[in-house]
Amino acid sequence: MEKKSPISTNLPPFYVNAPFDRLRNEFLELFIENRIRPEIGLDGDLLYNWSYSDFKEIADELKRAELPCTIHAPFFDLIPGALDRNILRVTREKLKKAFELISLFQPVSIVCHLNYEDNKHEERQEEWLKTSVETWSGLSAIAEKQGTLLMLENTYETGPEPFRLIFQGLNSHHVRFCLDVGHTLAFARNNWQDWLPALEPWLGQLHLHDNHGDRDSHLAIGEGVFDFTGLFDYLNQKGISPIITLEPHDEEAFWGSIKALERLLC
Repeated sequence: MEKKSPISTNLPPFYVNAPFDRLRNEFLELFIENRIRPEIGLDGDLLYNWSYSDFKEIADELKRAELPCTIHAPFFDLIPGALDRNILRVTREKLKKAFELISLFQPVSIVCHLNYEDNKHEERQEEWLKTSVETWSGLSAIAEKQGTLLMLENTYETGPEPFRLIFQGLNSHHVRFCLDVGHTLAFARNNWQDWLPALEPWLGQLHLHDNHGDRDSHLAIGEGVFDFTGLFDYLNQKGISPIITLEPHDEEAFWGSIKALERLLC
């Protein structure tokens, strides 16, 4: 990733997703040189393949560069509200390994997926809710001790109700909602108006990328059909300033998103 043009200093602080292994092996110098704040992804086998000293090395580099970060906890194959006790145990163990890195990186936030699916959980929603609240309550306590916010992100959920139930059950100022705008289009097949204002009191972070409503293609902002202008107008009118994370999957989408942000916010 080469610095094509200066990033406007009028933009609010933002973060850019980067899996830990690629940040360490490919992108660290580029992120530091371009003053790009990483959202460090920990999915797959990263938590098992890298040692504490490996993570500490990168955390120390970011601190020396005075570059804040956020963390994206693992989510593939995990069910935080699982009704099978063995699957629940493995889910909680893996998430806890991610949360143990909070003391190293001191991230502004740690993003997790709620992983509620209507076709799997709707008939036993009360059990799912009880188990989920127990999972997130224990993890949020770890984050809160370090001053880190826990963000719960939408993926396959089709609307805000499961999140509302979780937030009400947790009743914590340290647990917030991360609206992934691309997921609302690709998976929920709706838009931000179907999620806000129902979750407005808990909104803490945005994951920004675009698509055409058919797949989670992670296009640059403005290259798909998401209503970014309407969303930012709404947030501005409400005086809400969530953490912003860009989720491009290639360099072209990154720079395209930067230009779009400058048009939207500057």
